[in-house]
Amino acid sequence: MNADTLSSTAIKNGTFFIEPIAEKNLTQLAQLMIKLWPEGDFDEELENCKRILRTRPEACFLGKYNDEYIGFIQLTLRYDYVEGTSSSPVGYVEGIYVEPEYQRLGFGSKMIEKGQDWARNQGCKEFASDARIENDDAIDFHTNIGFQEINRVVTFAKKLN
Repeated sequence: MNADTLSSTAIKNGTFFIEPIAEKNLTQLAQLMIKLWPEGDFDEELENCKRILRTRPEACFLGKYNDEYIGFIQLTLRYDYVEGTSSSPVGYVEGIYVEPEYQRLGFGSKMIEKGQDWARNQGCKEFASDARIENDDAIDFHTNIGFQEINRVVTFAKKLN
């Protein structure tokens, strides 16, 4: 079945799996991370994946469809203030990616559900995320799965001499 004929029924039939990262899939995770963050470096992302594997306040899960890794969700526990929340820690989506040919088929929503379950198991009462202001697809995705937009921000920086 290709992406054109894939439906949410396929997800319900168990052809889509979400697995935690492990030594065996770190290379695939780093490859997907470079697709989300193309300004990154593969070797640096691979080292980051190894760190996530060892760090408790972080987690990462890979989405697998028909033995192919097609996406990931990276999560952290944020203890600092997260805009729009009133508790601590907050489960936070640091990154979510689904290969373009598998987008809008429910895989991202399933990974968000997995992330929310992880956050609940860590004692979180709230779950948050962000998207770049110009990324309409990401904003639409978050809104469509129940996130409420809290604020839009433009960030500034200036070099000091």
